[in-house]
Amino acid sequence: MRRLGTGIGWRPEIADDIERLPGIDWVEVVAENICPGHLPDPLRRLRERGTTVVPHGVSLGLGGAERPDAGRLAALAERAEALGSPLVTEHIAFVRAGLPKGEPSAAPTTEAGHLLPVPRTRDALDVLCENVRIAQESLPVPLALENIAALIAWPDEELTEGQFLSELVERTGVRLLIDVANLHTNRVNRGEDPAATLDELPTSAIAYVHVAGGVERDGVWHDSHAHPVTQPVLDVLAELCARTTPPGVLLERDENFPAAEELAAELDAIRAVTAKAAPAASAMPGAPTAPGPASASKAVASKAVEGARERVALAQTSLLNSLVAGAPAPEGFDRRRLGVQSRALAAKRADVVGKVAPELPRILGADYRPTFLAYARGRPMTGGYRRDALAFAEHLLAAERPEDVAARRELTRWWRERSGPAPVRPGPAARLARAARLALLGR
Repeated sequence: MRRLGTGIGWRPEIADDIERLPGIDWVEVVAENICPGHLPDPLRRLRERGTTVVPHGVSLGLGGAERPDAGRLAALAERAEALGSPLVTEHIAFVRAGLPKGEPSAAPTTEAGHLLPVPRTRDALDVLCENVRIAQESLPVPLALENIAALIAWPDEELTEGQFLSELVERTGVRLLIDVANLHTNRVNRGEDPAATLDELPTSAIAYVHVAGGVERDGVWHDSHAHPVTQPVLDVLAELCARTTPPGVLLERDENFPAAEELAAELDAIRAVTAKAAPAASAMPGAPTAPGPASASKAVASKAVEGARERVALAQTSLLNSLVAGAPAPEGFDRRRLGVQSRALAAKRADVVGKVAPELPRILGADYRPTFLAYARGRPMTGGYRRDALAFAEHLLAAERPEDVAARRELTRWWRERSGPAPVRPGPAARLARAARLALLGR
């Protein structure tokens, strides 16, 4: 396994600080935020001085019922090659769901806008293993998958987290990206013991480790990536280091970026934990060696996987519709936790739309957030955040809002510049066109 050392998640907001931080061996970039032919200058300079860059995907949804999207896989492969990366990483999660084609009630695929946990069942594992095999065949470098944090737990699970990950590695040869902050999150939210999970992991399959901060509110741990790393998370890192010497450890921070001195202090705290790792930890027995991708031949028969895909699709669609479309809660779920997750998804959706379309919060002012949350209730996202921003603007203009004429005129211009010409059809489109014309006329 390639030695990476100590790294940090590269974000534009702290790009200058990262260049100056001492002892940064490597960085991780969100794959979907990077254009291979137009790398940001600070990231390009890091590469030129020999800093390893690893692309970290967030949109594949390998834990979903559908086969991995060929376009997304090609984009991830392109980024790995453009960055000269030794591996690429993704998540064990689903990010979208829809009923199988041909179902009477099938509808457009709904997007969560966030990473959601897969059920630890045999069906879900069969689907995940097949999806991983497909991804491995499309990628030019090894793939590592991350365990995610969760606010909710699936009922009637058949495997523990450690068992699920261990069998995934055994059947596919995939590497693991172990997020110790997520293990702590699941201890608080789902009562799972990080030490027990670590005991069951094939530690020789670990490619690297994530460390991140969070915050606890009303007994729920939120994996925010916007707060300092806490001691309990460092304690989980120490537990892992007592079992193996991880090839790399990376600090994640996505919001509320602190001063460079605070980032440096967090990195030093991480280094202090890894430095105490037992020298013989990497040679400890009890963790099976990860097989090569050839072990994918153990995959279950295709027909069985198709049946599993249908069952997983029904379960994930039911859960996602409850979280983002106001559908009844599926049987066996904690309704209070579903409410917490639903509100968290809506809040993130509002935040991200506000970032990809910053003109909307500026035009609407203090009304942006409550207005967007009211719009999103019962209107799940189906086309990504940029399309969501346009749909929100269309919704407002069709209702001849905002009431301020100048603001409505500005919103209309923004919408027209980004939506392009479109044929006027009877119904909502006609009302929208009329609202746009009136706004531009100042009426």
